[in-house]
Amino acid sequence: MSSATLIRRLCSSLLIVIIAFTSAASAAQDKPKNKKRKPVPRGTPVLWRAPSDIESRDLALGPGGAEMRPNLRRVTFLKKQEGGWSTKFRVRDGAGREWVAKIGKEAQSETAAVRLVWAAGYLTEVNYLAPCVRIEGAPPPGKDDACAGGGFSNVRFEARPKGVKRLDEWEWKQNPFTGTRELNGLIVLMGLINNWDLKDTNNVVLAAPGERGRTELQYVISDLGATFGKTGGLPLLWRMTRSRNDPEGFSKEKFVDEVEGGKVSFHFTGKNRGLFEDIPVRDARWIGGWLSRLSEQQIGDAFRAANYAPDEVRMLTDAVIRRVGELTALRGRGSESGGDGARRR
Repeated sequence: MSSATLIRRLCSSLLIVIIAFTSAASAAQDKPKNKKRKPVPRGTPVLWRAPSDIESRDLALGPGGAEMRPNLRRVTFLKKQEGGWSTKFRVRDGAGREWVAKIGKEAQSETAAVRLVWAAGYLTEVNYLAPCVRIEGAPPPGKDDACAGGGFSNVRFEARPKGVKRLDEWEWKQNPFTGTRELNGLIVLMGLINNWDLKDTNNVVLAAPGERGRTELQYVISDLGATFGKTGGLPLLWRMTRSRNDPEGFSKEKFVDEVEGGKVSFHFTGKNRGLFEDIPVRDARWIGGWLSRLSEQQIGDAFRAANYAPDEVRMLTDAVIRRVGELTALRGRGSESGGDGARRR
């Protein structure tokens, strides 16, 4: 064996060890701490409802519509909200309703992501973005988060409505919808918006009033901030190359790699990559069919609601439309679509 070959093999072995160590460290860091589980009330688990009105859904206002918008005439700081990558405050608006205000880079991407996920029929949080708002009693904003009058720029307000109880997280790999078309569609949608932070702690079950007084157990992704950026490369390089709220990076990333044996191979390198390893073509086309019924105006409205600049709105809208087109164009065994594939202008 030549010395050059020996060096290559040693370097290869060292790289494997480093990648394994990095992956294990990342998994350990993301593992939730042991805590007492909240009692789960009796109720009907719900993940998705057919968005029969998808062509008319208002993605500028999102799932809360006009009636749930926060009253920004006076916003009062209550406390700092712990957990997560971004700075968050619990606040009260001018109408006395409570919200979680997210500050920083994730606010815009999460606002847009919620609207697209909701448009496709999935249950979501209710949120809105304020381009500039003053929060009385809050710690002063940093240089990157400040706007006129001592306010915070690009603040995402997430509703905490009365009558809705927040329960524990739900697991991607073990839940009432495992193996269903609806869960597979949600996984594909997470790939479409490049949500690389697919960990269980970003999910929550909401107990909310349903029809005829029955309780619904709504399975929601509560944190969609790590979206519309780059998912990164090899595990060793994730923390150096992945990004959030990065329109240019998002627009340049690949989405679908290939179809083999009736399954779709996605170009996804974020956390929980294994979720994407068994997605049938028919399920990917199904969610693509629903999304294809959104107009270019609706998709753009999701990004305008998040206060993206006009050139960023154009870039992000084009990228989403291209990715939806990749789904509807898939061919394989058992292909079917949730819509007619005809996009409205």
